[in-house]
Amino acid sequence: MREAAARSTGTGAGGRSVRFRLLAIALLPTLVVLPLLLAVTVTRWNAKFDAMLISKVNGDLTIAHQYLARILENTGEQVQALGASVEFRDAISGPAASQAAIDRLLEESRKALVLDFLFVATETSIEASARKHPSSKPRTNWPIVISALAGKPATAIDIFDNEELEQIAPELAERTRIELVPTPNAVPTDRTEETRGMVVQSASPVTLADGRRAALVGGTLLNQNLVFIDTINDLVYREASLPEGSQGTATLFLDDVRISTNVRLFEGRRALGTRVSAAVRSAVLGEGRTWLDSAFVVNDWYISAYEPIVDSYGERVGMLYVGFLQAPFTAAKYQTLAMILFAFLTVAAATIPIFLRWARAIFQPLEQMTGTIAKVESGDLGARTGHKDGKDEIGRVALHLDHLLDQLQERDRELRNWNEELNARVEERTRELQLANRQLEATTKQLIMSEKLAAIGEITAGVAHEINNPIAVMQGNLEVVRNLMGEKAELAKTEFRLLDEQIYRISQIVTKLLQFAKPEEYAGYIERHAPGEVIADCLPLVQHLLNKAAIEVVREDRATRLVLMNRTELQQVLVNLIVNAIHAMPDGGRLTLRTFDEDLDGKQGLVVEVVDTGIGMSPEVMRKVFDPFFTTKRREGTGLGLSISQTLITRQGGRISAASAPGKGTTFSIWLPEAA
Repeated sequence: MREAAARSTGTGAGGRSVRFRLLAIALLPTLVVLPLLLAVTVTRWNAKFDAMLISKVNGDLTIAHQYLARILENTGEQVQALGASVEFRDAISGPAASQAAIDRLLEESRKALVLDFLFVATETSIEASARKHPSSKPRTNWPIVISALAGKPATAIDIFDNEELEQIAPELAERTRIELVPTPNAVPTDRTEETRGMVVQSASPVTLADGRRAALVGGTLLNQNLVFIDTINDLVYREASLPEGSQGTATLFLDDVRISTNVRLFEGRRALGTRVSAAVRSAVLGEGRTWLDSAFVVNDWYISAYEPIVDSYGERVGMLYVGFLQAPFTAAKYQTLAMILFAFLTVAAATIPIFLRWARAIFQPLEQMTGTIAKVESGDLGARTGHKDGKDEIGRVALHLDHLLDQLQERDRELRNWNEELNARVEERTRELQLANRQLEATTKQLIMSEKLAAIGEITAGVAHEINNPIAVMQGNLEVVRNLMGEKAELAKTEFRLLDEQIYRISQIVTKLLQFAKPEEYAGYIERHAPGEVIADCLPLVQHLLNKAAIEVVREDRATRLVLMNRTELQQVLVNLIVNAIHAMPDGGRLTLRTFDEDLDGKQGLVVEVVDTGIGMSPEVMRKVFDPFFTTKRREGTGLGLSISQTLITRQGGRISAASAPGKGTTFSIWLPEAA
């Protein structure tokens, strides 16, 4: 705003305009040229500083790489030296050779060479082992083992799965189990732990006593090998190699998981199981590039170097990392920039007050206009500059601004009136849409429930039919057993009778399932039924729910009259009421099923009551209990059961009602007219 005001004076009085132009030219080197030079210098210095850090971390990675290469070389040389030693040859092929002596020599050599395993293997079996080898058939398709069996020693890094390590030594398999820790910026994964092992493996050709070729195989597991990773860190980041406050770290990755590291999650715990960021994983493991840049490591930013680790198959299986904390270097950089900025501000502070003193006459009116605009923006449309003098350019601008604000206030008043009218129309349309949407949701839910019930019926009928086949086979074979046993069948008469009864019971349950699932095939037309018999048919269908909730069932069948109703529809109503009663007694209780004769409005009929001792219902719930889609079961219910039951009973000229109180249970009563 101030620069705009200064430019506006260019059309004013000639002397004042020239004076300000000269002032601008005088201040141009301080306010424009010097900042540009500083910006270019700081940018180049920043780039050189960052390049120096990258160069250092690249050198650190070279040292770590050489140490890892030396580990591979030493392991190979040690295994070859052991295989070529006189002591080993005498133990494996000498006249006094024995299996125990060979195993003892291998175990002593393994400990001396600090190896995790050491064994002699042919293409088909393990001939000797430094420690008890659970498996006698080794994996011989490792490229280094194949090379050794062909007569050429080889050393490489290979990835063993947990089962392979378990076959070598169970404690090695246990060492590889590392729980994965959720890590920011890492690639999402469903795995919860890393169980594979990264092994430095070496194989050297040897000859057995019988002349067969074999391989002397030894290796070191790198998972949680803290000596290995701490040695790298000590070599790369010696004391005083980094500025105060910085910290050097080294890590060995299996895929993108830290399996050996000195990076800390918090004091006393290393960040084992944390994972590398997705960007680093893509560059190093995906593209095979060496990463030399800043990277987020567990919980902070580090100047980092990553290189891929390749196994004996030529596949990228992990990464070697070194890096140091970025924050101290960043702080030093910002401190330098702050000093440069402070020097610039000191120079500017010595010259800018002169400019401000000369420009104050212009700034004050402009600030008044700015304040007026701010008040208008905050909602005060009546704010004005109050400037009366229109002789100069600034005065004319202030008067014009007041005129524009008058017009703006009038337009705002009109827009508010239009907005209120529009809101009223929108609210009316919204209510109509909400009503239509509720009607559509209700219709959709009814259609979905119809489809679900049809599918359940098909599945239930299919299962019932499938059960009938083995029942028939069991019944037939039971008769065959009786005939084969002849008179001796009398000895197991009781057992045969129990089998017949249980098979018959299964058959009855299946028949009732079919009646419930396929009413059009089994129910027939409306018939006369005794309500007690229908209740008896319903109980087997819900027996599993009764058993689960430890509910006692009490029957009181005092009705002597019959009802005229589709048996399956009546069964559907009773099953729904019984299931609701069971859900109301999650901790057990008593379920009473009662029938008795009763006249209503001068008509003869009977009543079926379903009474529970459950949690009961409040008056608010009772008023809505028969409403469609009203349910207290949340996700477990649809709210259609009682509504459909009321429809079925009403269609037969009957009535269904409920009585309940919180904590005192619920009674559902069904009155049906007597069959004519």
